[in-house]
Amino acid sequence: MAEDQREQRLSKLAVLKGRGVEPYGRRYPKDLSVAECRALGEAKGDGATLRTAGRIVAQRDFGKAAFLSLKDRSGAIQIYVRRDTMGDEQFDLYRLLDVGDIVGVEGKLGKTRTGELTIFVERLTPLSKAIRPLPEKWHGLKDVETRYRQRYLDLISNEAARETFVARSRIVGAVRRYLDGLGFLEVETPMMQAHAGGAAAEPFVTHHRTLGLDLYLRISPELYLKRLLVGDLERVYEINRNFRNEGISTKHFPEFTMLEAYQAFSDYQGMMDLVEGIVTAAAREAETGESVPYGPDGRPVRLAAPWPRITYHDAVRQYAGVDPADVAAVRAKARGFQVDEKALSDAVVLNEVFERTAEPALWDFTIVYDYPSELCPLSKTKPGRPDIAERFEVFAAGIEVANAYSELNDPLEQAAKFRAQLGHDHTGMKQIDEDYVAALEHAMPPAGGLGVGIDRLVMLLTNSPSIRDVILFPMLRPEAKE
Repeated sequence: MAEDQREQRLSKLAVLKGRGVEPYGRRYPKDLSVAECRALGEAKGDGATLRTAGRIVAQRDFGKAAFLSLKDRSGAIQIYVRRDTMGDEQFDLYRLLDVGDIVGVEGKLGKTRTGELTIFVERLTPLSKAIRPLPEKWHGLKDVETRYRQRYLDLISNEAARETFVARSRIVGAVRRYLDGLGFLEVETPMMQAHAGGAAAEPFVTHHRTLGLDLYLRISPELYLKRLLVGDLERVYEINRNFRNEGISTKHFPEFTMLEAYQAFSDYQGMMDLVEGIVTAAAREAETGESVPYGPDGRPVRLAAPWPRITYHDAVRQYAGVDPADVAAVRAKARGFQVDEKALSDAVVLNEVFERTAEPALWDFTIVYDYPSELCPLSKTKPGRPDIAERFEVFAAGIEVANAYSELNDPLEQAAKFRAQLGHDHTGMKQIDEDYVAALEHAMPPAGGLGVGIDRLVMLLTNSPSIRDVILFPMLRPEAKE
């Protein structure tokens, strides 16, 4: 059926060209958006002459006249075409149009007998002929994979999807404005790096032919951003793409967007205040209020600051029901979750328990702080407590949203920690970034560092169930050939 429609549309395309009509038009003076047309109609009433453009998304033909729905990114409006108003040539041109075509229209605003605001068309200009039809009845793609694979159709036919990505853009803009207002400088750091550092993850490997080097797509910009602190750029941030060669789930994707911000002369307490401000600014832009509905039942997630704060070890006590100091009990709890804990260190086993108990239980925006230092090789430890790192994470709706440290700026301690972590499976570190250690030897000021998962934050603020719902073009397996 779709192939038959394509052939019919190709025939119409040939007729247009045969009549000397350009079916893929050029620059068109679109004076008003559809929303502005509506506003003009409400302000001035009938009779205003205007010019706009958009996609035909519906059509009701009555022979010598027709009603169509014209849509652009601001909304949809009804247009009316009639032979005795437009003339034979223009009406015959209309006959060569289809749902999905992009057209320019000129005419007068008015209302039909049912009171619907309508553009009574006097002139049509074809701007792009659609050879393939839109999804059936243009009201949305039902197959989830098709929505991701053909996002352009999803955006045409699915108002909710379009609103999500408009919201994403506005949220990112609000984050930028908030940080700029605090005197942070937006920077760019390398996406191809000689060392896969700054996070515990499996990297993607590529090769630079001219330099003869194997390089890694970055798993984090952290070590470069902290080099900038050494260079006396005291407040920096980057909204960056990171790449981690790992699994895919509703909360994980190999290519994702992260905000990382670093502030000299601060610490993880300062980052707690900063992340509350960032999320508040983003939520204000998304017009959520003090809470946002999330999940299939729309359960409210409270995001109004200040957020509850709980230590990592207290969270384990409360949600796992074990004492973190009781190693045997913690390991038994881990075995209950089918964790093969024999070869894992105590801190790693404890974190496995935390992730399975506390993390999914944290619904409202919550700060969990003071992590085992073994898990945090880039963080300062608490004074007098070398076993505890000045680190926190933010959770909401069972999702990790942010991660922050008091940044370790002692080059000798950092080098020792790197050596201790080298080769451990849970860190992913394969070699030490000696240049970063050398940078620290030139003195980096005390600082706080923060990472916020932009995709996950957008998920929460738009009630999107999967991270792929907030990424325009998520990577998919190639379609199977028949």
